Amino acid sequence: MNHALLARSLAFNLTVSHRTTQVHVVDPVHDCLELLDDTLDMLSRIRTKDGDEEDVHTWLSAALTNQETCEQSLQEKSKSYKHGFTMDFVARNLSGLLTNSLELFVSVKSKNRRHLSSEQEHFPTFVTSSERRLLEASVSELKLDAVVAADGSGTHKTVGEALLAASLASSGGRTVIHLKAGTYNEIIRIPTKQKNVMLVGDGKGKTVIVGSRSNRGGYSTYNTATVAAMGEGFIARDITFVNSAGPKSEQAVALRVGADKSVVYRCSVEGYQDSLYTHSKRQFYRETDITGTVDFIFGNSAVVFQSCNIVARKPLPGQRNFVTAQGRSHSEQNTGISIQNCRITAQSMTFLGRPWKEYSRTVVMQSFLDGSIHPSGWSPWSGGFGLKTLFYGEFGNSGPGSSISGRVKWAGCHSSLTVKEAEGFTVASFIYGTMWLPSTGVSFDSGLVK
Repeated sequence: MNHALLARSLAFNLTVSHRTTQVHVVDPVHDCLELLDDTLDMLSRIRTKDGDEEDVHTWLSAALTNQETCEQSLQEKSKSYKHGFTMDFVARNLSGLLTNSLELFVSVKSKNRRHLSSEQEHFPTFVTSSERRLLEASVSELKLDAVVAADGSGTHKTVGEALLAASLASSGGRTVIHLKAGTYNEIIRIPTKQKNVMLVGDGKGKTVIVGSRSNRGGYSTYNTATVAAMGEGFIARDITFVNSAGPKSEQAVALRVGADKSVVYRCSVEGYQDSLYTHSKRQFYRETDITGTVDFIFGNSAVVFQSCNIVARKPLPGQRNFVTAQGRSHSEQNTGISIQNCRITAQSMTFLGRPWKEYSRTVVMQSFLDGSIHPSGWSPWSGGFGLKTLFYGEFGNSGPGSSISGRVKWAGCHSSLTVKEAEGFTVASFIYGTMWLPSTGVSFDSGLVK
């Protein structure tokens, strides 16, 4: 905690000094500053025992991911930022301390997992009963805190204005903001301290938020996001998130989520490389369309996708498509990507994933895979990196691309999971969803689909 406070102080001082000397340079230390604020929030909650064992495991895993993301941003922009070495050194020291804390915690963690009651079996657990109808209720039934309409017919003309007003007036409960049909050209940030925000649109393709930041355009991957949510309890419904930078712009994120116990329902996420950044903590996506090319679902959260439509666009000449690039860097992190009962299609030959980090973990189960999925299923990142330590699994898939006969034979690749192994990546077991999802009202399958 003390080291995180020191790192945060250094980051703040560096951003102040840098702002006065290089006004027009995008400062990667701003990423570190935001991430350190998030880490301090989680460490404070751990210290005051504001959470159970799974919360602590999630927060320590996410704190470590935050530091790695800070380091990544500094490396990406090292040529334009002269203070990177100082910040990088402090960040690495903090990463070491967080790694030790994670290992110590896991070594003494109780191995007993919660048994779910029959009443909970239809909902993930991180949703409270008072919010259960939020995701299914019509807009007219919701208690709205703000209405955004570009034509002036609402309380605000921009999403950013509505969020700012909500943060100033917040009483600590759920904030519901209705985004009327229309296209909003904005960069949206929901910080760690702004919790329980719900954005409700009028439907996919009707309510659209568009940005065009990209890595090639001078931004860190983390900061390219059109919409980024860090505040716990974030919910998005019936909205299309777009990064319009185009296929030649390299990393360009449409939606980044680092909010614990977050839900994205009936939305669309559209981009090319890195379109959806499931950065950290526990997340759930249902009936959402996700399109992109290279590594277009990536990050290091514990995330479950259910009943989603995942589409790989046609890549640039000479480019290869990968649906996922999961970033688990330590064996004790409780993170990974679980794709269940989804539909995965592509416009050209595509791999299910590749190991961005050493302990990359992704499972595809009970999903339809079309014929564009490469017979080997998975691709290396670089040489033999991570091939013995990753965990890639498949279970009960269908479609012409689901045959496991030609799958890679890496030590960490499990082409045919057992029922028990597959159950470990369901909503109930993997993200403890039956403890929090019911309060949101989102439909979900807690276990394997019958």
